[in-house]
Amino acid sequence: MQEKYSRTDLLLGKKEAEWLRGRTVTVAGIGAVGGYALEGLARVGISHFILIDFDRISYSNINRQIHALESTIGMRKVDVARDRVLDINPECTVQIYPEFICKDTVAELLGHATDILVDAIDSLSPKLSLLEKAYRLELPTVSSMGAALRTDPSRIRVADLMNTTKCPLAKHLRKKLRRRDVGEGITAVYSEEDVIYDYQQNSDIGNESDDQRQFRGRQRNTLGSLPTLPGMFGLAVANTVIYKLLEKYSQP
Repeated sequence: MQEKYSRTDLLLGKKEAEWLRGRTVTVAGIGAVGGYALEGLARVGISHFILIDFDRISYSNINRQIHALESTIGMRKVDVARDRVLDINPECTVQIYPEFICKDTVAELLGHATDILVDAIDSLSPKLSLLEKAYRLELPTVSSMGAALRTDPSRIRVADLMNTTKCPLAKHLRKKLRRRDVGEGITAVYSEEDVIYDYQQNSDIGNESDDQRQFRGRQRNTLGSLPTLPGMFGLAVANTVIYKLLEKYSQP
């Protein structure tokens, strides 16, 4: 165990890293961004995860999702993610909830003790419900904006959601959240790369699977995406979570 995390200990400090490994992280959305965020957090040694995603792995996920393999097609994402986390760290505890996040379920799904929330949902209505509830609970949150359509990793940024620039999704979320009296306090990972996409006209982020679209009962737009940018978004989310948690360690 000591050797497994030795390089993390060298960088962060042994006491800080040990404290970090005792935290609980909730990850909502185990897709492209969420899968890579979970990977980074599992490898730093987080000891308890709460994973939320009702979807199953499909062939269209293979180009960008770390859990999507020929051998996992059709399996529930939370099951595959749990098994991978436990293969990295058998001492970890992983709670899974194959549930759809919406205004009717979000209170229950966020009703478990956790230190921080990762929002990697790629549908607007569930994302809004999740972020609003987390804000009301004063739950520290790192939220990923859209990684689809992006090609330039040098444009990835981290800022408060209310202070982001050039991201159409963040702009749309800000407008909706302000109407719900949600203010500063949600950390966003986003890109300043120029893209053309109207979230006013399209009610999803564009990476939903066929199962997700069927669940909603209507067709969604599908956006192009490379394997690279969603992974970079996810690891940026994980890195942001690590240092936000360590801020708690340094507090008196």
